[in-house]
This record gives sequence, structure tokens and C-alpha cells, in this order.
Amino acid sequence: MLPDSSLPAFIQSLPKTETHLHVEGALPYELLHAWDANRWPAAPAFRERNYRYANFPDFEKQLLDNAVPWFTTAERYYEAAKVMFARLAAQNVHYVETSFHLPMVEFVKIPGPEIIAAIRSAAPAHFHVRVFTGMPRDIFTSSMKHLVDDLLEWEGLAGVDLHGDEAMPTDPATAAYWAKYRAAGLVTKCHAGEFGGAAQVREAVEQLGVTRVQHGVRAIEDPAVVRLCVDRGVTLDICPISNVGLKVVPSLEAHPLKKLLAAGVRCTLSTDDPLCFANTVNEEYLAVSHALGFSRRELAQVARNGWEVALLPEGKKAPFLAQLDAIIAG
Repeated sequence: MLPDSSLPAFIQSLPKTETHLHVEGALPYELLHAWDANRWPAAPAFRERNYRYANFPDFEKQLLDNAVPWFTTAERYYEAAKVMFARLAAQNVHYVETSFHLPMVEFVKIPGPEIIAAIRSAAPAHFHVRVFTGMPRDIFTSSMKHLVDDLLEWEGLAGVDLHGDEAMPTDPATAAYWAKYRAAGLVTKCHAGEFGGAAQVREAVEQLGVTRVQHGVRAIEDPAVVRLCVDRGVTLDICPISNVGLKVVPSLEAHPLKKLLAAGVRCTLSTDDPLCFANTVNEEYLAVSHALGFSRRELAQVARNGWEVALLPEGKKAPFLAQLDAIIAG
């Protein structure tokens, strides 16, 4: 069967969200290349589609080696976010949840509220941005613990995320902090079920109390965890191209996204770290359509899932939901 040549235009027409995006990991590579072409050549191997990272530490080193030299001021966050958001808006994305790495506050001595303000001010008109901060699992026993105590005073912060190496045990103090953040009106997320297996998804849901799991694809390994996600109304913010690049799954064809959706788990599609994977939101939709046989209605439903969990008043969501409902019904 010949590929559907009109599919890219259909995907472009869908009003979409991006709900799993790391600011540092979304640094537009062309900014680095323009800054120093010798240090950052136009087409590095790690941005090729067939590139595979050896493991998470290998990926993390690549990300930090490329991103940290850039993010030295709040203005640099603004400059990167402006390009990032413009690129998303050009793909018919209207809503973004993005996180910055909390330790960057300590590394480069930029106050957290300044980073948040810089990112939010980079959004184009009528483009909705919610800024989270992500922290490693061991931050509560590190010299940066004071940062987690300050977050409730940070204007413009939408929520928190636990991320980093999933091989690291989750600090027992995390659950109490996550409950405190929710009580103050912040949204709590957790990276789980990427490298840590289905048991880590259960931990995120039952112990940390989250209903937004970043990745979570390995929940498929335990039917009881899949049922838990359905029963608790958990959303998995999934990034298939990242999952392949990091060898979480062997190929797009083997990705469990369609099985998770069929089981009743709400899943969204996002890009994770485009700096490291050279991917776009539209490409994620196209990839699952080709590799997993998603129909147009199924793609529209995935887009709808993103709007269902968007941190917006219902009136702001309504036009986008109505457009997607018409596609699903038709």
C-alpha cells in the first residue's frame, strides 16, 4: 500500500498540545551551530534518526554537554524558548507544558522566578505555556534541598516533575513534598516506566499520588499497573521517538502506545528532548501512524487527550475540543 500523501497535511491541521518537553533538551540546535559552527557542526551524528544512545547516562551527558554552555542567563532561556515556541506554533500546537531543570538555578546562579518569567514571556500571542520545574530523585538529600523549599514562592510556576536517572531510588521524602505542592495548587508529575519498569509507575501513582506520568510506557509489562492507571485516571505523556532513541523499545513498531490506548489509558504525544532526537510533534504523529497503523480518528483522539489534561479553563479548551470532536465523529 502506498503511503497516504495527504496525511502530513491532516496532522498539521490537528490543533495539538505538547505536554512533555524539557526546555534545556529542546534547545534549538541551530542556535548552537550559529553560535560556534566549529564546536557544533551542522549535522552531528547524535541527531540522525538511526542514532541510539547506549544508556541513560550516555544520553544525559550528550544533553548536558550541548545545553549547559548555552543556558547561562535568563535571556538565553528567553531566546531559546522564543524559537522553540515559534516552531511549535508553526505545527498548529497551541498549548505547551515545559519544564526546566531545577539544579540549573544553582549551577548558573539564575533565580528560578527569572527563568520562569523568561520562558513565559517568549510565548507568541494566543499561545498557552505552563512552566514546570524538574528535579532529580536525590535532590532532597543534596546541597540543593533549599530549592525545593522555595518553590511555593515562585510566581508563574505551574508544577513540579521528578526526572533524571530512574535507576536512582526515589527518596522517601518525595511523597510528602508532592502532597504539599498539590495542596498549594501545583500540578505534580513524575518520570517513571521508561527505564524503571512497571513497578516504578505504580510507585509514582500510589506513593507519590501523581496522575501525570512522563513516559510510563513500561506499565504495559504488568496488566495490574495498566488497570491502576485506568482506575486512577492517569495520563501518560509519551514520546515514541525518544523511547526508540533510548532503546526503551526496540522499534516504533514494537511501541506499546496503541495497546495502552486500547486498554483505556489516556496517552498524549510529545517530543521530550528535540535537541537530542531532532524530532517534532508532527513527526511523532506521523511516526505512530506509519509504524502502528493509527487511523486519522485515532490521531485526533490522541490530540484530544492532550487538551483534556491541559491546565486551562474549559472555555479556552472548547474550540479545540470541538474541532477534534468533529473529526472523530466524522
